[in-house]
Amino acid sequence: MTQAIALPVHAFHEAALQRQNSLTKPAGSLGVLETVACRFAAWQGQSIPAALQPAITVFAGDHGVTAEGVSAYPSIVTGEMVKNFAAGGAAICVLARAISARLEVVDVGVLNPLPELPIVQAKVAAGTANLAVQAAMTAEQCAAALEVGRAAARRAVDQGANLLIAGDMGIGNTTPSAALICRLTGHSVDSIVGRGTGIDDAGLVNKRRAVQQGLDRLHDKPLDGTAVLAELGGLEIAAMAGFYLQGAALGVPSLVDGFIASAAALAARAIDPAVADWLLASHCSEETGHKLALEALQLSPLVALGMRLGEGSGAAACVPLLQLAIKLHAEMATFAQAGVTEKD
Repeated sequence: MTQAIALPVHAFHEAALQRQNSLTKPAGSLGVLETVACRFAAWQGQSIPAALQPAITVFAGDHGVTAEGVSAYPSIVTGEMVKNFAAGGAAICVLARAISARLEVVDVGVLNPLPELPIVQAKVAAGTANLAVQAAMTAEQCAAALEVGRAAARRAVDQGANLLIAGDMGIGNTTPSAALICRLTGHSVDSIVGRGTGIDDAGLVNKRRAVQQGLDRLHDKPLDGTAVLAELGGLEIAAMAGFYLQGAALGVPSLVDGFIASAAALAARAIDPAVADWLLASHCSEETGHKLALEALQLSPLVALGMRLGEGSGAAACVPLLQLAIKLHAEMATFAQAGVTEKD
């Protein structure tokens, strides 16, 4: 039985807002830094939130839809990159060290066996089926992948995390992500499907055709959120959705990364709409359709840095900004403390 998701505590948001308005600055002059400090107050249940203890979990899986020529890289690169994560050489490893974040890598569906690596071995299947012609996952596989993500969130929170970041690794995974976003938002294939890791024009045609075929399979078929995820998603995307859902159930917010993360967030919201109150968008990716996905989630990104790497990298890069927002909220003097005259 899944745990219910509670609302953030509005009273602490209001108390934090009152504090912001008493600090030695014009009200609202720190913009989004004020907004996010107040949101963390509500999430943590205290008017002055504690410093962030971020935990990053990267979920890895392969995709049968790569048979349609949708990626510039072969599927073997997924496993090779997981080895790079395990060795500490990937971008997200550098970022995790820089922000003192706990980093965990989870094999939820990599095609190749990775038995010797110091990662979490939670393989549900050796990749998904081809979503263009059949369901990417069985209902049982999707449920198992969701639980892999839930278990990862529980581990992170048990070890003290008060901010969760889900990262992804999976060659071809912008294709299922685009399919999910199209189905869950109603946007057209052309407006959502982009070049991913850098496919050429022919690859883009293949990718759009594969996504359209997957959507056409389900035309006018009523499906709940979990069923949509099973039909069009990926094992790592399902795990990310479970990660968001469990984090919210435990009262811990998630910082949503890029295109794939937003697809997972939309899937999580389709499963339980209450998860939306526990999500914060880090950045707007350069990947086609990400802006529209964020708008559908009603999330405003903190920054736009021209990033499109995935792995949780954009979210990790935003953690210092969030730490500064909380530090300003906690340590600035009030008008009364500083003996500064307030405005009339």
